Amino acid sequence: MGADSRPNILWYCADQQRWDTIHALGNPHIRTHALDALAAGGVAFERAYTQSPICTPARATFLTGRYPASHHVYRNGNAYFPAHEKLVTKRLAEAGYDCALVGKLHLAAAKHFEVRTDDGYRVFLWSHHPTPDQAYGHDYENWLKHEKGVDPAELYAHVNYFCGPGVPAQYHQTTWCSEMAMRFISERRDRPWMISVNPFDPHGPFDAPPEYLSRYRPADMPLPRFRESDLERQRQFLAIDQQTKHAEDPRVRKHIIPVSADGHDAIASAHNDYDALEVKANYYAMIEQIDEQFARIMQTLRDTGQLENTLVIYMSDHGELLGDHGLILKGCRFFDGLVRVPLIMSWPGQFVQGLRSPALVETIDVAPTLMDACGLGVPESMQGKSLLPLLRGQADPQFHKPVVRSEYRDAMGGHRDHSQASMVFDGRYKSVFYHGHDLAELFDHDNDPNEFDNLWLQPGHEALKLAQMRLHMQTMMSTIDLGPPRFVNY
Repeated sequence: MGADSRPNILWYCADQQRWDTIHALGNPHIRTHALDALAAGGVAFERAYTQSPICTPARATFLTGRYPASHHVYRNGNAYFPAHEKLVTKRLAEAGYDCALVGKLHLAAAKHFEVRTDDGYRVFLWSHHPTPDQAYGHDYENWLKHEKGVDPAELYAHVNYFCGPGVPAQYHQTTWCSEMAMRFISERRDRPWMISVNPFDPHGPFDAPPEYLSRYRPADMPLPRFRESDLERQRQFLAIDQQTKHAEDPRVRKHIIPVSADGHDAIASAHNDYDALEVKANYYAMIEQIDEQFARIMQTLRDTGQLENTLVIYMSDHGELLGDHGLILKGCRFFDGLVRVPLIMSWPGQFVQGLRSPALVETIDVAPTLMDACGLGVPESMQGKSLLPLLRGQADPQFHKPVVRSEYRDAMGGHRDHSQASMVFDGRYKSVFYHGHDLAELFDHDNDPNEFDNLWLQPGHEALKLAQMRLHMQTMMSTIDLGPPRFVNY
């Protein structure tokens, strides 16, 4: 592929967005016109899974194309990102791409600032958590001060740090992300570009702009996936790291307690005084704002005549429990709401249009897909599998790989147990083992897609359990890097 025929790359990654939050892909309760259009013009993967339910290991995986067991980035809060691990953005920069980042990176600890690795980004407009108490002097804050003429501390002073109306859309970090992306895309250049657009939303706190929040009534929201038995079931997991410790009945409406900036850590700890439907309404409103801001970026591609030669990716790093099984937020759990994510890819004239693929895919597959689509070849060190044949209509859209996997290893920190767990899903059976505990889960998605019935605890499944244990062990062993290459004539 000649350098002048390589695509530009718009890589949009929301934070903590579930797989089932796009109107055209089956959710009638949310408005996502731009994402609906992207799916109509490209390929939507209906069963895409993240390799970790927590930000940093998930992002390290899809940016390197390597599993956590190989890149060794398992936890949030790391002092630095390993220098020997190479990001796909660095590889693209070395191949002549003009690379930019707007928003989160989160490959290392990101409170107040983040130590950069050799990431390949020429333009680096960083903003992790948007609120002033979480970062100092970041680019979003500078935009507020110097372009919008507002004081960030005053702007956020009355925002509920758990759930409630956020700042107006014109001042929102998601809006800033779009405006910075539009500027970069509109620059004159003689080489292809790639931009990573990483807003903080719909990650908690649940604080949609008031004008979006007014569009969603909690009473109109569908109830989370829940059974009465969830209340008792979740008591078995009190020793497992999880941001909400106790399951709550989402059918019971509650008054949300205001949380100030001084109590911000409440969003990352046990918080049971929540109204599940109010949280869901706010979460959907946050996603609608993302959708409308994403639409502005897409319009810029059209206005600058670059749409036809731009490969667009929309995805999320991981999901959100959102009241399912009585839980919100995230942690060492592997329900679909947490580990199944949206993944849509489009490249006009190059990729199949309007395809909804049920194939099992992983976010680790994105990096090798980019290398493949740019004609650069997939490095041997990348463990993901390129999606390009499927995207081009040259492979069976029903199948990409036999299993997907996800894992958690002391990811959030601060938990006395340093929880470790792993998940393997073969398209029908999902097995989860909580290592060091007498806890395991086995769900049959053909008969129990909402993951209520744990077959591991039921008699009569011994042969199935043994087969799934064997598959689980084989699958997790396959995530470990083989190390240095052998001599050719060994």
